[in-house]
Amino acid sequence: MAYFGDVVRPPDLAMLAWMLEDGSRLFYERMGRDSQDDDAQQLFQSLAKAEVSHERPLPNSTKVFPGAGPVEDGLPSDRADIMEGGIKVSEALRWARGKDVTAILEFAISLETNAYDLYLKMERRLEGDAKKVFLLLAEEEKAHLGRACRTA
Repeated sequence: MAYFGDVVRPPDLAMLAWMLEDGSRLFYERMGRDSQDDDAQQLFQSLAKAEVSHERPLPNSTKVFPGAGPVEDGLPSDRADIMEGGIKVSEALRWARGKDVTAILEFAISLETNAYDLYLKMERRLEGDAKKVFLLLAEEEKAHLGRACRTA
């Protein structure tokens, strides 16, 4: 929420959520490709797929956010290099170099916890269908977090 003031519009929150989810997906995909461990590859691929499912309700925000313009072409090409936790994807990838799977998984758990908290905060600020979108995202993050914690 630090990126926005009190006058933020729900469509802007949805676009931020979409960028965060997409950044996390990119991070997990890269971790899966770079890992030499088959189990770790499968885990990171699973986490990347979960991020895609989190993104699904966001392009349809025109249906739930009054005044939102269409999101026809997906994310902007000049989108921020950002992922859940407000961390730059490029910095997270640099940090992960040479780290073991456990350290990366602990990092992922902290990111998922942050995303869960963020979506609950967004949900509390909104009403109607917009509120439902962020509650759905929060519940998906909670499930994702549970899966990551069971693996750790």
